[in-house]
Amino acid sequence: MFVFAGMSFYWALGGTVGLRTVSPDLQELVHTPWFTTVFWLTGFLKLTGGLLALVLVRPWGRRIPRRLLLIAAWGVSALLVLHGLDFVIQGALTESGLIGLSGPTVWTPAHWQTFVWGPWWVLGGFLFCLATWNYQHRSPATRDTG
Repeated sequence: MFVFAGMSFYWALGGTVGLRTVSPDLQELVHTPWFTTVFWLTGFLKLTGGLLALVLVRPWGRRIPRRLLLIAAWGVSALLVLHGLDFVIQGALTESGLIGLSGPTVWTPAHWQTFVWGPWWVLGGFLFCLATWNYQHRSPATRDTG
């Protein structure tokens, strides 16, 4: 989550490396104020997700009410898996020709979505699920009663 947050902040500051792997249109939008705001917002959301992951595994996370933490963590887990699956499914549909490409076919954003970004988001979602499940099933002696 922290790496993806860093990428969003880099793009919010005007960086362009890697934008074409997400969408060729982002290169033109990166300098518009509203899209810069989107990058900042997604960066902070990803940063918050990274902190939530740490809360699940660090002792200081016990200060947060258990029910609230579980709702947030399962929600983030589901969003990450669904976001990654969306990338993979859209990329696979494009690769199979069911959705048309508007540009060249050598490592297009569809390739990146199918083989890089989507799988990473799905993996992150499953790891988040694992951390959440582990937190939920800790023995009563080690978990917070809040």
